[in-house]
Amino acid sequence: MCRHLAHLGPPTTLSALLTEPAHALLRQSWAPADMRGGGTVNADGFGAGWYPASGAEPVRYRSDRPMWSDTSFASIAPATTSHAVLAAVRSATAGMPVVTTAAAPFTEGRWLFSHNGVVRGWPGSVAAPAARLPVTDLLTLDAPTDSATLWALVRHRLRAGEDPGAALAAVVAGVAAAAPGSRLNLLLTDGTAIWATAWDHALSVRTCPDRGAGAAVTVVSEPFDDHPGWEPVPDRHLLHATPGRYKLDALTTVSRDNGDGSDHAAAGDRMGIR
Repeated sequence: MCRHLAHLGPPTTLSALLTEPAHALLRQSWAPADMRGGGTVNADGFGAGWYPASGAEPVRYRSDRPMWSDTSFASIAPATTSHAVLAAVRSATAGMPVVTTAAAPFTEGRWLFSHNGVVRGWPGSVAAPAARLPVTDLLTLDAPTDSATLWALVRHRLRAGEDPGAALAAVVAGVAAAAPGSRLNLLLTDGTAIWATAWDHALSVRTCPDRGAGAAVTVVSEPFDDHPGWEPVPDRHLLHATPGRYKLDALTTVSRDNGDGSDHAAAGDRMGIR
């Protein structure tokens, strides 16, 4: 099912987020706590993307090896600093290839993307949504996997100028209808904000207010420590986070948007800003 993380805040090392905490992605690669029946370990590759400077496009490191066995990443993580990071460890769905290009994050331009979950009945179940993509996008997928297909669907909407949250919500709604029972935790960042969906899988968020060092926000499949402040994201909700704050919307609400951000839901469907 994979595990993933996104973080925005004052510059910090990759190791402080991904390898040093007691239940960091490194540990989640061999001892995840909440796989929901989607495997037992996340040993089919990993990846990390980070922004070397504000406004810069992200740098990415991916491998088809377990995170715990990659000594090269272990050596660069303590020496690499960034204000914005998205990373994931992978548990490949049966029948899907274990190759470097199948590991998240997927990227184009300023975007980093990850998927935690599974598309049931892939590829046949999503043939209709995928048929709306340009043929060249289908021919140039990073890998023949459900996650790469989801990224292509999201990327197509981002290229068209859609709001990132609306793009994620539309893809989740379409794929959930085409492939019932799918688990669709999507994670997206441009280095300034984080958008994420919780759909039949766990997601948590923690914010840190600005107390002089700068505000921060972290979104994770599983909390990486037992410090206070972690809050579960309700199932079937969209999260939009910036350092120090976040906002939740019911995905059923967002999926009824016109694509221009106008919402047709009844009052009370929206969650508040934290």
